[in-house]
Amino acid sequence: MYPKLFSIGPISVYGYGLMIAIGIISAVWLAMRRCPARGLDRERMFDLGFFGVLAGIVGAKLLYYIVELPAIIKDPSILLDITSGFVVYGGIIAGILVPYIYCRVKKLPFLRYLDTAIPSIPMAQGFGRIGCFLSGCCYGAPTDSVLGVTFPVGSMAPSGIPLIPTQLISSIGDFAIAAFLLWYTRKSVKREPGMAAGWYMILYGIGRFIIEFFRGDERGMVGFLSTSQFISVLILIFAVFFMLRCRKRRKDAEQAELDAKVDAELLAAEEEKKEKEKEWKREGQAFRIHETTEELTEDVQEPETDAEETEE
Repeated sequence: MYPKLFSIGPISVYGYGLMIAIGIISAVWLAMRRCPARGLDRERMFDLGFFGVLAGIVGAKLLYYIVELPAIIKDPSILLDITSGFVVYGGIIAGILVPYIYCRVKKLPFLRYLDTAIPSIPMAQGFGRIGCFLSGCCYGAPTDSVLGVTFPVGSMAPSGIPLIPTQLISSIGDFAIAAFLLWYTRKSVKREPGMAAGWYMILYGIGRFIIEFFRGDERGMVGFLSTSQFISVLILIFAVFFMLRCRKRRKDAEQAELDAKVDAELLAAEEEKKEKEKEWKREGQAFRIHETTEELTEDVQEPETDAEETEE
């Protein structure tokens, strides 16, 4: 709607770039702010956010090139445009994979950091979709509904035609997911590590699958599904198995903790039994010594008695 917001001398501020910047800054700030209450290192979270953002940008661009490969073969100059053309799923996958590798190298609890940061991801996406609306990309199909939005000439969306505002619908959905995850991961409630990330994948996957039916822009196809719908199906399947694995890991940990507790109690009982046996042994020895002492005393006293009888 407003690709260029304003200019300050030779510097122009574009709506898409501004919203992306706001989304990134607010996402990293929120993730770092949530760390102390969960016993996590804020500096480490900043590092994860930094590498995650860089990886997300690269991943989103690479997946766009893959999706648009036929067009790139026809017109290689598309590769030179680095300011537009991104696929969100590529950013999400790379933006999570690189922090995972970082946590493995630094021996950090990845799932705990991920669950702490996970509400930041849809929040950043919500701001990003507002940027899409301002620039006119990711537009919806034509509509006669009162919700239709007409983009001006110069936008990436077709001008003069009422279109479904899929960008704003996606933005509202992303902010709603962020709000749910903030509630789900509140510090007063303990959850299995990884469950919040699983819920994000499920909710975003379902929302993205649905909104794709109302999109009007070209974005590649896999069979009868759009590329994003196809990836959404894979993400949903992965999320279900991922959450089941998280629950199993939690149950295994609880069982291991219970087994360790039982073993500790049995060991303590065994130690107590040994101590009692040692104590009984010491008491038995003392009793035998006592009996021997009494016998010796009696033996010493008997001659005196005999002597007295002799005198009489």
